[in-house]
Amino acid sequence: MKFSDVIGQDSVKNRLHQMVEENRVPHALMFCGPDGCGKLPVALAFAGYLLCCNRNESEACGICKPCKMIGNRYEHPDLHFVYPIVKKGSGTSFCDDYGREWRDMISRNPYFSKREWLDRINAGNSQMTIYSAEADEIVRKLSLAPAFGKYKVMIVWLPEKMQEACANKLLKFLEEPVGDTVFLFVSENRDMLLQTVVSRMQVVEMGRVADAEIKDMLTTRYGVQGEQADEIVRLASGNVVRALETIYVDDEAKRFFDWFVSLMRLSYQRKIKEMKAWSDSVAETGRETQKKFLGYCQNMIRENFIYNLHVPQLNYMSRSESEFARRFAPFVNEKNVMDIMRKLSDAERDIERNVNAKMVFFDLALNMIVEIAVKGRA
Repeated sequence: MKFSDVIGQDSVKNRLHQMVEENRVPHALMFCGPDGCGKLPVALAFAGYLLCCNRNESEACGICKPCKMIGNRYEHPDLHFVYPIVKKGSGTSFCDDYGREWRDMISRNPYFSKREWLDRINAGNSQMTIYSAEADEIVRKLSLAPAFGKYKVMIVWLPEKMQEACANKLLKFLEEPVGDTVFLFVSENRDMLLQTVVSRMQVVEMGRVADAEIKDMLTTRYGVQGEQADEIVRLASGNVVRALETIYVDDEAKRFFDWFVSLMRLSYQRKIKEMKAWSDSVAETGRETQKKFLGYCQNMIRENFIYNLHVPQLNYMSRSESEFARRFAPFVNEKNVMDIMRKLSDAERDIERNVNAKMVFFDLALNMIVEIAVKGRA
């Protein structure tokens, strides 16, 4: 991954170049920003830039030995990774247990979602975590002298998933960095991290990717043209991952749309027996899928409420979603929108807490009868 492979984020790239040029690279950086803005790709590009033996003012050379070792597989002795995992077996699990899967993932495309990583490691209903034992591995790896050049780099993806014991052990390294060790943290929610950890890093805030830059990516890299490119850009709303998912025909999104439509229609028709069958069907999927679906439902309720304003540029729905909204949106109004959102959020919380999924979704379906069939047409 080179800086030229990163979509947009020119101001961030320039800031990182300047750090190196002025010899003031901090020992710990944290990249923060909205989903799909390219935090991990920027961290990978910066790591390669630091480890290159013959970089110029804007890019790694790509031909020196360290660059070739990084290549497409990121197999460099001075480049280390920490990322959330699930336990393998009954013993202690470390990130390196999933090293092959991780390198496959970032080599294929560093613009990916947490859901894709969970699927890649077959997490099922398990919650991914960076376990406390990983701190000892971090200390061991960073205690070694650099094999090449000046820097040792450790990229920590989703540090908010660290168990507190791991974060506390890592804090000592951040307080007393060893040599030219550089930590690159990539966070989706820094508020979940210990503030003592965050306070010892330089935070790099990244914004959404500009529509023009996403459209250029679609056109030059994927051959998507015209109205199709414009629609993908509009739906992506600055999220490169979402744009790529749209290109590859996201079967999951279609499934979520079908579930959502069924839930709302059955609620309106008050078909209790069919609603029970619907809830059992959704409950058979994994917990992460269920949580993602409930997030999709909340987004669809927002979009349908906004649809009633009749300002098309404020809506971000696919054609099929927009067609359904044309008929359904009037049933989402000031009388019920907040209650619907709260009940969806409560269901998501219950799934997170491992409450019986069949009960959660059937209860949600019954609540939707009141919200859609009663309040929705009141």
